[in-house]
Amino acid sequence: MGAAWAADKAAEKAVEGGDHGFFGNPETWVAIAFVLFVVLLGKILWTKVTELLDKRSAAIAQALADAERLRNEAIAAKAAAEKTLAQATAEAEGILTHAREEVGRMQARAATSLQHQIALREQQALDRIAQSEAAASKQVRDTAVDVALNATRSLLREQVGSGKSQDQVDQAIAELPRRLH
Repeated sequence: MGAAWAADKAAEKAVEGGDHGFFGNPETWVAIAFVLFVVLLGKILWTKVTELLDKRSAAIAQALADAERLRNEAIAAKAAAEKTLAQATAEAEGILTHAREEVGRMQARAATSLQHQIALREQQALDRIAQSEAAASKQVRDTAVDVALNATRSLLREQVGSGKSQDQVDQAIAELPRRLH
């Protein structure tokens, strides 16, 4: 095919009447037009590609800046959360310590109160026992006095006869309860 093309070209040159030089050849102009087309298209494409790459680069830079800002915010939020956690932990420790101290004080008060109540009830029991002993002792004394009076009356009646001595005996017997109680 190359030979046919060359022959066709040679025939055209013969018909035209000769060789016009380098710029007279239509293939040269086609080649120049092609090169100009490629250069202009390349320039347009290059401009579009660089614009596209610049936009992409700007978007990536913005995404990196946003990521850095979000990272810094996350670090700040983490620090704030750790600070809050530390404060809450310290506050909880304080509350626990206070509660333990309060429990200790309440146990001490309860123990003291219990000991006081035990001592009070013991004293009440001792007072009741003392009152019971005193009442029993008084009852025994009163019974002894009554028995002694009855024995004395009956003895005096048997030993002392009637008459004047009887009045003195009755008077002495009447005074006995007052003197013995």
